[in-house]
Amino acid sequence: MKFEEILKGKTAEGKEKHVPIIEIGKGHGKEDVDIVRVIVGKEVPHPNTAEHHISWIELFGVKKDGQVIQLGRAAFAPVYTNPNIRFQVNVKEFKAFCALAYCNIHGIWENCIEVE
Repeated sequence: MKFEEILKGKTAEGKEKHVPIIEIGKGHGKEDVDIVRVIVGKEVPHPNTAEHHISWIELFGVKKDGQVIQLGRAAFAPVYTNPNIRFQVNVKEFKAFCALAYCNIHGIWENCIEVE
């Protein structure tokens, strides 16, 4: 088995939303600081109970030369925290961002976006 075989994406999405949504925004007036936000369940909230929840989100940046950088990871306590995280990143150094999110019942979900 290959790792890519256990990753799920938009085509596997059901009624519960698992695919991590990646958004890029500008920092609050600071030069060379952008905000990369990753959210699971933006349009339809994902369950957040002890029995069914998003445990963690990871963000990776793909540099223009193809090098992959792990930019960060956030762990979430079920019930008390929501799977919504912001990373301060200098976006112009990257050509793409990829995120992984882990649902304790439905496994690992992925999404990538290219930077314009």
